[in-house]
Amino acid sequence: MVKIAVGTFDDSFSVASLKAYLSEFIATLLFVFAGVGSAIAYNELTKDAALDAPGLVAIAIAHAFALFVGVSVAANISGGHLNPAVTFGLAIGGNITLITGFLYWIAQLLGSIVACLLLNLVTAKSIPTHGLASGVNAFQGVVFEIIVTYALVYTVYATAADPKKGSLGTIAPIAIGFIVGANILAAGPFSGGSMNPARSFGPAVVSGNFDYIWIYWVGPLIGGGLAGLVYGDIFIGSYAPAPATETYP
Repeated sequence: MVKIAVGTFDDSFSVASLKAYLSEFIATLLFVFAGVGSAIAYNELTKDAALDAPGLVAIAIAHAFALFVGVSVAANISGGHLNPAVTFGLAIGGNITLITGFLYWIAQLLGSIVACLLLNLVTAKSIPTHGLASGVNAFQGVVFEIIVTYALVYTVYATAADPKKGSLGTIAPIAIGFIVGANILAAGPFSGGSMNPARSFGPAVVSGNFDYIWIYWVGPLIGGGLAGLVYGDIFIGSYAPAPATETYP
């Protein structure tokens, strides 16, 4: 059964929670600044030429590295979500309450918006937004985003949220960064490979371009929710409690 918990305002506005929101804001800002910045840098270096294979690889690597660092620096404070779809997927498995999760969303979205405002200020360049490639319709775009976000949140559960992860948890930020980079290589030429409503929302707000923005909310939230249901509820939820006389790492 789904383990969604509403939570209380006292818990969601505790000192620890406020620190977590600030951590999510800062880490998301750093991630989006590097990710969107890599796209701006590519456009600048190639004089706005169409994205080619080396450019796609460079942008995928930039996102992978930036997310690896972002998750690492926030993990001990907020869990290092940096993504409303990750927060939603973890809420499905009972790892965060709805009230706290909603406030995580606000922090993540604000971090993305501020990152894009800073990029616009320091580069004086337009902010690139996610969009569908020619020949890709809205349904296909949503399906792409569902699949790649499912892979991301499933990886988050397996390496970070699973109580049996053991020493595997030490490589969680690397694994999460790698799956994002790989998914951008796979989905980038088609749907943009967002996997993250905050990553898409900040550029949309600053650029004023909200074309198809709903795709980058619907797809990732469905994908993240499914991953939370499958791994968090079916797999973790089926673990038998340890007997009182035994200890587990």
